[in-house]
Amino acid sequence: MSLVLFRIDDRLIHGQVVVGWGQPLDIGFIVLVDDEVAKSEWEQELYRMGTPPEMDVYFHSVVDAESALVRYNGEERNGILLTGNIESMLRLVQDAGVRTVNIGGIHHRPGRRQRLRYVFLFPEEEQLLRQMASLGAAVTAQDVPSSRAVDLTELLESEASVQ
Repeated sequence: MSLVLFRIDDRLIHGQVVVGWGQPLDIGFIVLVDDEVAKSEWEQELYRMGTPPEMDVYFHSVVDAESALVRYNGEERNGILLTGNIESMLRLVQDAGVRTVNIGGIHHRPGRRQRLRYVFLFPEEEQLLRQMASLGAAVTAQDVPSSRAVDLTELLESEASVQ
């Protein structure tokens, strides 16, 4: 067992992650990688409140997470690693050897183009995802385990209306 899902989700910890992914994957812990949350006890407490008491939540900055992944990959329990943005996950692909990336929810902002009903991307973010793939990471979009995983090529060629 160890980290079984590396997910980009701009909402970080919420019901879809805890219940939708956590239960089917039998998750015992979540590693939340976010530079701002790692500095805020108040935000950490809010995210802990969104998980059941038996599920541990660990907080790291991107730099700290790179070295901590060895420990989490040695865990007896299954875990999920979450980042709130593509840039943070790219750093983990580059520097910590992450090789599978799940795009969960990247929501609308002005200037982002809708690719799936739950994925909106700036052109710069599309380029970062391509960079992840060029480094050997398998990048797919999948909101919940029961839906079909959409590979990066299909994602970047898609328009939300056809999905």
